[in-house]
Amino acid sequence: MGMGIVLRLLVAAGLAADAVIHWRFAPDMAPGPNTPSGTIAGDDLFYAQAIAAAVAAVLVLVWARRWTYALAFLVAASAAGAVLLYYFVDFGQLGPIPRMYDPSWYADKTISLAGELVAAIAALIGFFTVRRSRESEHEADNVYS
Repeated sequence: MGMGIVLRLLVAAGLAADAVIHWRFAPDMAPGPNTPSGTIAGDDLFYAQAIAAAVAAVLVLVWARRWTYALAFLVAASAAGAVLLYYFVDFGQLGPIPRMYDPSWYADKTISLAGELVAAIAALIGFFTVRRSRESEHEADNVYS
């Protein structure tokens, strides 16, 4: 199995873990009766993250291009950053983003973070190597033609 396939599978698997966890937890993030108006609902944020992760995973699997790896990196790294930031810091409400502070740690959060980190690292590697490997293949084709 080639390095490109391994990277694609790592990105897709990590983003799939992220998508499943966010989709499962979205209903728990629904706004309560005391949620200020003008706030984006937490469940909408979680559903959006799940959809973004799933779409990025499929794009990397179907088209391993620099732009799909870049998109996958942004989706995965931003989610990992949010998990860590909201674990350590209570910002309260940030504009339309509701208070997301969660100082507890549990298995699903670990799975989500691990998937996001694996996906981000693999996507970064893919971003920097996908063009080179394609150019090398093209040069090899020209040499043997």
